[in-house]
Amino acid sequence: MEGSPGIGWRSGSDGSRAPPKIPPAMEELQSRLQETLDLLSSQELRSFRDHLRKVEPRVSQVKLELEGRSPSELARLLAKQYYPPAAAKRVLVQVLEQLPRADLLPRWQSAAADGPVIPRKIPKRSYDCVEGELDHYDLSGRRKAFLMCVKRNRLGAHQDVLLMEDWLGQCQFENTLCIDPDKMELLGKITSFRDGLNEIKDDIGCCLVALMSHGEEGFIKMKDGEKVSLEGIFEMFNNKNCPALQEKPKIFIIQACRGERRDSGVETDDEPMDSDDGSEKRRLPTFSDYFIIYPTQADHVALRDPRTGSVMIKAMTEVFKQYGNKWHIADFFTKVNNRVVHREFNLRNEPIKVSLVMESTLTKFVYF
Repeated sequence: MEGSPGIGWRSGSDGSRAPPKIPPAMEELQSRLQETLDLLSSQELRSFRDHLRKVEPRVSQVKLELEGRSPSELARLLAKQYYPPAAAKRVLVQVLEQLPRADLLPRWQSAAADGPVIPRKIPKRSYDCVEGELDHYDLSGRRKAFLMCVKRNRLGAHQDVLLMEDWLGQCQFENTLCIDPDKMELLGKITSFRDGLNEIKDDIGCCLVALMSHGEEGFIKMKDGEKVSLEGIFEMFNNKNCPALQEKPKIFIIQACRGERRDSGVETDDEPMDSDDGSEKRRLPTFSDYFIIYPTQADHVALRDPRTGSVMIKAMTEVFKQYGNKWHIADFFTKVNNRVVHREFNLRNEPIKVSLVMESTLTKFVYF
């Protein structure tokens, strides 16, 4: 039998074929594999299967479709395919690194992975603790992103684009790129992007808009210094103007200054109201299901390193690389903010501190 030498079907007393007897070590391996697979989202499971077809020895597409549809079936298939445990350990490490789910790597990287299975408490992803399927958005549809960046006179901006494109790709977004536009070009392209969403209304799961440039409070600047209202852009995607995104998450990442103020920090001693209008017709607020992230407080500068790019964008990719997509988006950016807040920065030899600002009208959790 492929991947499991010495294990075959047994004959029953009546001559019929009985199921094969599975060695205890293989049962332990199968149980351990299922522990890991149960922690993956449905999207991650699909990616997991895709990566398996590229790892030697490969699992055929036919086998995956016939024998690996659910986590339990996939665990059984992998236990047979990659027995003994040392082979499974090598494959799991390779695939988890590709997802990425770095938080699951220690259980397969440790020396104990080759030995007996030790009972352990399984760490849960935050949404595993949420009751009911309706508590998080269904992102099974297409994920569409619009990425605008002004590179002119912004050293390090090219690095921001590379980091964002990589992050969006890992989060399964289809990306529309807009580099160094003037005001009319940006408004034209983002309008076309919005109209495209409305044309494929039933097939959209999520929308993300990232705008990276110079700016001031309430505005983002184009390559020629012309200002575009952020409120005007947000309004383009509301429930009235973009019905395709009704009750679907609309994520806005704004990497731009919001003013000229600088916070040098301070030294420390140590390191809803209910309403019911009684109407029968179901209605939505004009602005709902938005999540907007700013790189700094109102009226303050944002930080960008000429070599490594913007501080917020770099921290985003670092956190995602380390932890994958195991958190709701607000929790994810809370972790990013923790990293940004506790780093030391200097601007013209003066200390400067920044803190991210999140604004949300989400009604469910968002997991990429």
